[in-house]
Amino acid sequence: MINVTVFVDSGHHYREIDLSGHAGYAVNVQEGQELVCAAVSALVLNMANSVEHFTDDRFEADMEEASGAFHFRFTDDQVSPEATLLMNSLVFGLQDIEESYGEPYIKIRFKEV
Repeated sequence: MINVTVFVDSGHHYREIDLSGHAGYAVNVQEGQELVCAAVSALVLNMANSVEHFTDDRFEADMEEASGAFHFRFTDDQVSPEATLLMNSLVFGLQDIEESYGEPYIKIRFKEV
């Protein structure tokens, strides 16, 4: 299962996201697992690359392919409207995947920072 934690500030802005696990890479792969893993990977990598290429926002990002871990965090207090839109789009896409496939593939949690 892919576990997603989205960190939200007091102004209800997404500041950080952590992902861990895989939806697919099991011995007995169930239908849909590889699709979910690929979709989630595409969304998070596209968001991080888009923030880097289309905004001046500073961030930290780490990825570990073997474990499926991905961490992204804005490092400035202010986040541009463009980066906010990209992060909102990512969370919307992940929620859509969760709604369509749910457990045992993906679980999203929100935490206030």
